[in-house]
Amino acid sequence: MENRLRNLTDLKLYRRRLIPDECVPLLQDIILRYENDVLVTSWKTIRPKKEMDHGYSCYYLNEGYKVSKFCRADHTLLYYYCDIISPRYEENTNSLTVTDLLVDVIVFPDASVRVVDVDELVTALNDGRLTLDQLKEALQSLSRLLSQIYAGRLEDLLSPLNGFNAT
Repeated sequence: MENRLRNLTDLKLYRRRLIPDECVPLLQDIILRYENDVLVTSWKTIRPKKEMDHGYSCYYLNEGYKVSKFCRADHTLLYYYCDIISPRYEENTNSLTVTDLLVDVIVFPDASVRVVDVDELVTALNDGRLTLDQLKEALQSLSRLLSQIYAGRLEDLLSPLNGFNAT
């Protein structure tokens, strides 16, 4: 995105999903920081869950992934959830729509890693919800993310969150 986000005060954030097909405004998300095309937010869950209450996200806009820290109500770590994304900024509406490209990576507190929803890539491609270019983009971003995680750089990916307390 090359530092294209300008007016953070009025920036409208949207999460677009392909399965199910939906685009949701992230009205409760709070922008904490933006620099070097990394957008940091805090949020409460959109759909409340028993285990998960709130979290923080680092959108790596140029890399094509978002690394989120999922927390319980008592502020303890549940796990890290990494979405493969395709961001699109619309300057005329000052809006950032982040499309979830389906495949995800979960990093558990014990440092074990699980790649999930790979099958959804094929389903979405076959159904026409995902283009071949988006599939390539998703796989390249997934490769970059896994390379960082397997090289022991998860803490580097989380470093933009340092200094923020739980919401």
